[in-house]
Amino acid sequence: MPQLDHRTKLLPVPMFDFGREFAAIREPVMAAIEAVCASQRFILGPEVERFERAAAVFCGVESAIGCASGTDALWLALAALGIGSGDSVLTTPFSFFATLSAVLRAGAKPLLADIDEQTFNLSPETSAKLLQTERVAAILPVHLYGQCADMSAFTGLASTHGAKLVEDAAQAFGARWNGARGHTVARAGALGDAAAFSFYPTKNLAAFGDAGMVTTGDSTVAERARMLRAHGMRTRYFHDEVGWNSRLDTIQAAVLEVKLTRVDAGNARRRELAASYDRRFRAAGLVGKTTAEGIVLPFTDARAEHVFHQYVIRAPRRDELRAFLTANGIGSEIYYPLPLHLQTSLKFLGYKLGDFPVAERAANEVLALPIFPELREEEIESVVEGVRRFYQG
Repeated sequence: MPQLDHRTKLLPVPMFDFGREFAAIREPVMAAIEAVCASQRFILGPEVERFERAAAVFCGVESAIGCASGTDALWLALAALGIGSGDSVLTTPFSFFATLSAVLRAGAKPLLADIDEQTFNLSPETSAKLLQTERVAAILPVHLYGQCADMSAFTGLASTHGAKLVEDAAQAFGARWNGARGHTVARAGALGDAAAFSFYPTKNLAAFGDAGMVTTGDSTVAERARMLRAHGMRTRYFHDEVGWNSRLDTIQAAVLEVKLTRVDAGNARRRELAASYDRRFRAAGLVGKTTAEGIVLPFTDARAEHVFHQYVIRAPRRDELRAFLTANGIGSEIYYPLPLHLQTSLKFLGYKLGDFPVAERAANEVLALPIFPELREEEIESVVEGVRRFYQG
């Protein structure tokens, strides 16, 4: 494949460019928004119900419950399953803050186990070791970067220990896993007792603001989640529980309904782009098995269908590399620079540096590079050439 001349100025590459997608879908999206404005139904209107039905079919579940954000979706999933005060929830130290804060908001205690070296997802092995001495009400794996956690293993652990299984699928809309819960292949959202999705604007299925969704195959859990998202009401102004205001805006649902038809194609394109990155990095001689040898490419479990919400490499001298790329107009991001157990606000949990060495090492090495369906091959070439110039001159 052709390489940029080393004297050529690198092409600037944005981390995201929402405008490219909007240019392709402007007409149907604007028509959907205008229909909501004409109806004057702005909260939980018919568009919300239609989107919920379509999303449930897409994920292969009985019910989908729209809500205000992915953070709220995590809390709703836990609360609807009855997870609360006196309960413990096993989860990962390497995720966005909401994974753990939602556990606290539900009134439960987070218990952490280290991650898998290759996938960055919660490790079944370290989880199993923790479960030998700790009792948990729920296990909350995160499908980080768009690849499902080992749901076959976690299904077994949940069954053995009598725990609920909740998917943090915020980054994995459309991802698949082979072999969990008796399914040959199932999508994220249908692999546990409940799941939480985020439709934050950067996600593979993205709203025009904050939005989220709970999915479940249990009608009782679904009914309770709907009640909790509306101040604990089943009947208007009669509050059976202290719920929350987490209703999905109708305009967001209308936008998501349009975009839902494009998700599979967008995810397929992300896989193509990830493969192109892989080929170009290997052709440039930049790849190693560890960061002592070069950059480490993303790993895909053979049982997973990755949707590459992020394309994340491990990089030696990561911060210096990122500064170099930024200086050349190439976007990147670190997801996440400080594991949850080392966050100042979570010191009360009692964890310390060294407790989760795999997560801590990942936090020092991971770097997300631009990936979105409208990304162009010449932009990938520029990113790879930028990385090459940093390491090889």
